Amino acid sequence: MFRYSFLFLSTVMLLLGESTFAQEKKTVSLEDVFKSNTFSQKSVYGINWMKDGQYYSSLQRDVTGAKVVKINVASGEEEAVLIDGGALGVNFSSYSFNPDETKALIASEVESIYRRSSKGVFHLVDLKSATAQKLMDGEKIMYATLSPDNDKVAFVKDNNIYMVELANNQVTQITEDGKWNHIINGAADWVYEEEFSMSRAFEWSPDGKKIAFIRFDETDVPEYNMQTWGKLYPEDYRFKYPKAGEKNAEVSIHVYDLSSKKTVSMNTGEDKDIYLPRIYWTNDPNTLAFLRLNRLQNQLDLLYANTVTGETTRILQEKSDTYVDLNYNDDLRFLEADKGFIRTSEQDGFKHIYHHDNQGKLIRQITSGNWEVTNLVGVDEKNKMIYYISTETSPLERNLYVINMDGRGKKILTPEKGNTSVNMSRDFKYFIANHSNANTPLKVSLNEASGKLVKVLEENEGLKNKLNEFTLSDKAFFTFQTVDGTALNGYMIKPADFDESKKYPVLMYVYGGPGSQNVMNSWGGTRDFWHHHLAAEGYIVVCVDNRGTGARGRDFKHMTYANLGKLETEDQIAGAKFMASMPFVDASRIGIWGWSYGGYMSSLALLMGNDVFKAAIAVAPVTTWRYYDTIYTERYLQTPQLNAVGYDDYSPITHVNKLKGNYLLIHGTGDDNVHYQNAVDMVDALIKADKHFETMYYPNRNHGIYGGNTTWHLYSLMTDWIKKKL
Repeated sequence: MFRYSFLFLSTVMLLLGESTFAQEKKTVSLEDVFKSNTFSQKSVYGINWMKDGQYYSSLQRDVTGAKVVKINVASGEEEAVLIDGGALGVNFSSYSFNPDETKALIASEVESIYRRSSKGVFHLVDLKSATAQKLMDGEKIMYATLSPDNDKVAFVKDNNIYMVELANNQVTQITEDGKWNHIINGAADWVYEEEFSMSRAFEWSPDGKKIAFIRFDETDVPEYNMQTWGKLYPEDYRFKYPKAGEKNAEVSIHVYDLSSKKTVSMNTGEDKDIYLPRIYWTNDPNTLAFLRLNRLQNQLDLLYANTVTGETTRILQEKSDTYVDLNYNDDLRFLEADKGFIRTSEQDGFKHIYHHDNQGKLIRQITSGNWEVTNLVGVDEKNKMIYYISTETSPLERNLYVINMDGRGKKILTPEKGNTSVNMSRDFKYFIANHSNANTPLKVSLNEASGKLVKVLEENEGLKNKLNEFTLSDKAFFTFQTVDGTALNGYMIKPADFDESKKYPVLMYVYGGPGSQNVMNSWGGTRDFWHHHLAAEGYIVVCVDNRGTGARGRDFKHMTYANLGKLETEDQIAGAKFMASMPFVDASRIGIWGWSYGGYMSSLALLMGNDVFKAAIAVAPVTTWRYYDTIYTERYLQTPQLNAVGYDDYSPITHVNKLKGNYLLIHGTGDDNVHYQNAVDMVDALIKADKHFETMYYPNRNHGIYGGNTTWHLYSLMTDWIKKKL
């Protein structure tokens, strides 16, 4: 009977095909990527460690709404609901506890403004009574922050700082001169928010008796006019945007004393054309620390300010022939009992950890080597240990390490290949690790400080099972030599049914900006799956990190200083030639695409590499650095007044007469970052040069070009164009 059944089934399989009994694997479609959320991965959101270290809280959602739950670290079990949005009648999206965890601020109806800024309705929740107190009668406010002594909340409204006393709801207006497009108190202006990664610009003192804040006087900063479409008459949206070489906001630092109700100005120096990107309270409530950068960003000072008198003292200084990168000098932790402070710097050529005394004198360099500390996770003063993420194993990897404060006893805690980020408990007994690699989605785990696994919180098994239904080729990494002999890193995605005897077209993907990195051993997400779709359509997708990108030290990153575009374009062209030398590549069909700085790069690559590239897509590109903001552009190019050649020689507009291949230019008209003006001037120059090209604009869409059906429309448009033109 068994033999008969086997023969019968074999005959049926021959007649009907194996797919009747074994499901064939699918190729990645555009609908899979952009419409069905097939490849979306799960994470664990809103995790905050609680003060005793034995619990953490997590923001969760179910049919009743948002809630914050308390989870036991040892058991991994949920022990209590701390905030029940359904019961409170508040559909909140974020929360924060006060220091003793008796109260929490929750935000609802949150409205984004720019990249990091937002405003919303805030409620103060009493965790014991499970009641909520609405702040400011439900008016939308910004950056609501509880005081360390638990009885006040400070916030920004209409460019002024306010404080509300929770016991009686009494509101105090701390500043009076805030005015749209003139004066901002306690919140960053557009360019600080975008380029210094800050939005809130005020801090409570450790004892809750003072508030330090930054004031921005942007009265003389030129306005950018961004029209919005949709009504009978288009409306103007004007905001202050300092383009390269133009006037910046004049910034100052002030401290408000709650008891005296007086504000003292801190002495920031005679030069007013400066940046004040960070304020920090030391452990002394009468001493404020802040960072000061000169206009060209090649000198960084750390100063201490006496908050009673306003007098300041410079504690340390860094200078550079190029620039001092704030992103690499931004980790500053003050130690207890006058033991100084821990900071990071790339002064020896790579970003490392340093220990200074309170007068700024170096005690020791704690980490060293030809690799970078990418993140200072925490300083465990009790046990004299420091936790950090670094690239020590490879520029493509990120691992968690621990080291003694004397620089000894270094140990890797997350040795897995790939990229790991961590959220460490306040008592340094546990950490939550988020880990992925190029071919494995996110895994979230709870671990002891030693690295020992306690529990897996999310493994994305559903996504892994879904991936098994598709024919996908792994992202393969490679290295090649550029024109000056520098080794560059890249990755390649081949068609799953790759055949070495065939010739394939190549689409390169580029960003390439200073300090950036695309070639990493980490899960890529939606854009990667679009690349997998293109691979399924017969394209090889390639990405190369050119000179000037990050994770390889200061000298590699600073190679492009004062001449953005030159070396980066040479390297992308070299990458294309490297691919063209492969026997399985059709050298006549190599294209390139990129977004923002990547759109700048793809435009230059097509124009200056017109004998190599057949086609390019530029999404929201900078086409002249004269149109971009002061902080980012002048950091790498100085001002146009000092370095006009650096601005113009490698502007795509300068090279439009070299266009030979196919060019698609895409931009959102509501882009507050890289203005639509860039696209308009590029189009005008191409017309004057009698060059044919294609464009697509998205009305009112910002730099991300999303919302509603936009993402689907954009990527389906690019897909069709690539199939026709490459």
